Amino acid sequence: MQQASATDPAPGRRPELVPDPDVETARIAAVRRYDILDTPPDGAFDRVAAMAARLFDVPVATVTIVDTDRIWFKAAHGLEGVAEIGRDPGLCGSAILRDDTMVIPDTLEDPVAVDNPLVAGEMGVRFYAAAPIITPDGHKLGTVNVLDTRPRSITEEDTATLADLAAIVLDEMELRLSALRALRDEQARREAERRHAEAERARAEAERAAREKAEQDKAAIAAFASTLQRTLLPPALPAVPGLELACHYRTASAHDVGGDFYDVFPLDGDRWAFFLGDVCGKGPEAATVTALARHTLRAAAQINADPVTVLSALNTMLLTDVTAGRRFCTVLFGLLEPRKDGGFTVTIAAGGHPPAYHVRPDDNGAVWVRAVRPQGGMLVGAFPQAPFAQTTFSLTAGESLFLYTDGLIEARTTEGAMLGDDGLTGFLHQRTGPVTATSLVEDSITLLTSLPDGAGDDVALLALSVPRPHTTPDGSVSATAHTAAAPEHFGQE
Repeated sequence: MQQASATDPAPGRRPELVPDPDVETARIAAVRRYDILDTPPDGAFDRVAAMAARLFDVPVATVTIVDTDRIWFKAAHGLEGVAEIGRDPGLCGSAILRDDTMVIPDTLEDPVAVDNPLVAGEMGVRFYAAAPIITPDGHKLGTVNVLDTRPRSITEEDTATLADLAAIVLDEMELRLSALRALRDEQARREAERRHAEAERARAEAERAAREKAEQDKAAIAAFASTLQRTLLPPALPAVPGLELACHYRTASAHDVGGDFYDVFPLDGDRWAFFLGDVCGKGPEAATVTALARHTLRAAAQINADPVTVLSALNTMLLTDVTAGRRFCTVLFGLLEPRKDGGFTVTIAAGGHPPAYHVRPDDNGAVWVRAVRPQGGMLVGAFPQAPFAQTTFSLTAGESLFLYTDGLIEARTTEGAMLGDDGLTGFLHQRTGPVTATSLVEDSITLLTSLPDGAGDDVALLALSVPRPHTTPDGSVSATAHTAAAPEHFGQE
């Protein structure tokens, strides 16, 4: 039921109904739902107006929709040139506040209708009857009206007929709304199908372009990775008097930059430094940390070559430099000092890296192998104030020092087990060839090649050996095995 309140009437007038604001808001929402305001003329509604005029024998009959501030005529029989009128004061505006048909036999005797423009104006309406157009949920959209220029009365049957005409108007509006919804649903369906088809074509085109781009980029990525990798490794090992050097670097994939690194470089006087390490992860971020680690190790060693001090400096740099992110690395850093009686004193510090191996032939022709494993060295770049450990030993004629990254010991044997520290120790112990830097690197490469899947990770090898006296004319050998300037790689392209 339409809720309304009555205003205080002036003397001699009956009270006017005022719409409840909340009800009126819901009613206007219903009007908008039917989307009928300001639509073109429609024959169905025109016929209702004409039928009402004929049934009631009146000159004017209308079908109106009551908007917020106007009365809009959807159909107007006998009322030419009028599309809408103001809502206040309005007969239709009053009619939608009632639950039944509103009948005014003589407008001049009605205190509300007497001032209406249709009554007081040229048209001179004297009779007015209106039935509200009521939605199934109880909202009154407008009215079906009959008007006459002379007073008259109608029967209860006539008021029922007018209410039936209002119901017919609502039925037409419901049919129209259903048709609009069906049309909009169909348009939405077709638009969705069109967009889906376009999306499928775009997806297919994008996939084709992506495949082509991937093929085009494949070689470029491999070339970029190889070029970037070369910048992270020394192009060649230096010539160190009294020492033979050999190295090898092989990436697991041609398309990823590995995180393994190594270097040998001079310090003050006749001292030399070397290191080998492995950054967590692969790719450009790992390459950034690799470059930072190499630079820091070199720079720190020039200031203070004590291996533990150098690793502590790298630890601090990795924890404070924003380019390092949250990556850490494992490192072996060593210091070489020539001995007066030949060979070198080696001081090596460990930061979470697998042990190096001190190798020499024994008197029985077998190979003596000792793991160089300073106790207590933690990962570098993982924790502030991380402790590092170092050890010192002599590297004399005929002896070698072998360093590697974990890609070597994580390679799997024919039984599917990792080679591990024990497997590598056994391999070194069972060798029958010479114990030189070059032979150790070459034999390790042969070992990897003999395994079913090679190495699943990057592998870096660095070997240092002291030649026996008179092995070379000048007492110094620099051998770069499997040049680091063009890293090899495992796996399929």
